[in-house]
Amino acid sequence: MHNPGSNRFPCESRQGKRALTIPYPPAAEVCLPMTNPSLDLAALLCSRLCHDMLSPVGALSNGLELLAEEKDPEMRKRCFELLEQSARISADKLKFFRLAFGAAGGFGETVLIDEPRALVDALVSNNARISVNWALGTASLPKPAVKVLLNLSMIGMDALVRGGTLDIGAESRDGASEIVVRAAGAKIAFDPEIGKALDGSLSPDGLTSRTAPAWMIHQLASTHGGGVQFALSDEALVMGAVLPEA
Repeated sequence: MHNPGSNRFPCESRQGKRALTIPYPPAAEVCLPMTNPSLDLAALLCSRLCHDMLSPVGALSNGLELLAEEKDPEMRKRCFELLEQSARISADKLKFFRLAFGAAGGFGETVLIDEPRALVDALVSNNARISVNWALGTASLPKPAVKVLLNLSMIGMDALVRGGTLDIGAESRDGASEIVVRAAGAKIAFDPEIGKALDGSLSPDGLTSRTAPAWMIHQLASTHGGGVQFALSDEALVMGAVLPEA
């Protein structure tokens, strides 16, 4: 089965034709000295986006190259199926990052909760080892809260390296948006630097493309008078955020 996280497009002929591999190196973690914090954060978020898009876009290029050489009808059909899968994954990621990092979500101040839910569900559907559960007590959230929800969900998905369950909750209560994300599985991979970015103890000069989303979450919450907390155990990572809506 094709692994979306690999740069190999696994379409081989019955004659033993080897699968092609695009000769690009793995993306290095980008770290910038903070001279203009807003611009530098945007650059690091762009680096994170490009890193995540490299695999599915590379698989598309690889598959088209192999398809041009493949003559067997059954193998060509399989190649088309894998091309369709890689195209869908690429589109899902772009839609997710457009709202998580960008200015999507319409012209209003709030976003219907169905939109971020659909984006997370689409990403999770590309990983059979992760299941997601939702507990939603509101029909919409302010845009900053939606960005926090999406980025916490992404951190949770990244932590489930061996699969597991992602529980996501959100509600509006007492004039504030409350968000909780719990990632539970056999192995939780959580970089301590991401934890420092979440709670604001990471120096801006130590930011990288890996920690930039967590830093953005902290900045969004603190700017709106709220905060972010997390708790880590061997079995689960729990993250929560509160953002006043006024």
